[in-house]
Amino acid sequence: MPKPARRIALGVTGSIAAIKAPALVRALVKGGAQVRCVLTPTGAKFAAPLALAAVSRAPVAQGADDPSLWTMAHLELADWADLILVAPATADFIARLAHGRAEGLLDALVLSARGRVAVCPAMDAEMWKHPATQANVKTIGGYGYAVWGPARGELASGREGLGRLLEPDDIARRALAAR
Repeated sequence: MPKPARRIALGVTGSIAAIKAPALVRALVKGGAQVRCVLTPTGAKFAAPLALAAVSRAPVAQGADDPSLWTMAHLELADWADLILVAPATADFIARLAHGRAEGLLDALVLSARGRVAVCPAMDAEMWKHPATQANVKTIGGYGYAVWGPARGELASGREGLGRLLEPDDIARRALAAR
């Protein structure tokens, strides 16, 4: 009997690294996963909903007030997903997770999670090193969330440092292997 496909809810937040989201979705789908995307309002400034829908072959959820989401989207997706993957995760989004905020669809989805949650940080090095960000990362780790990354390399600012989103193929490999 064939192994059932991995079900991944991919949250995309408002980092310039969100331009890598379609490549990540493509790698996940190529690896046999079913992917449903949740796009924050600022994430939509960097990753086009239509591009994510095309590569995932599924509608993209953008808000709890979306009339096409006739069910409670955060609960339905939480029940459906084996893994909730947030890539990229901004410092702001990590802080909201650390404090249990649920002001948007993606935060509510993570709070409703029944399966695993993985967060892939992407921000400038100074933001990553800040004690508040480090405390928030430690807090979400205490909730059982996996934190994958960040990587060292060239950042959107043009500087070099720790804060770069892991490459889509690396994230996909981890997501497909996570149980």
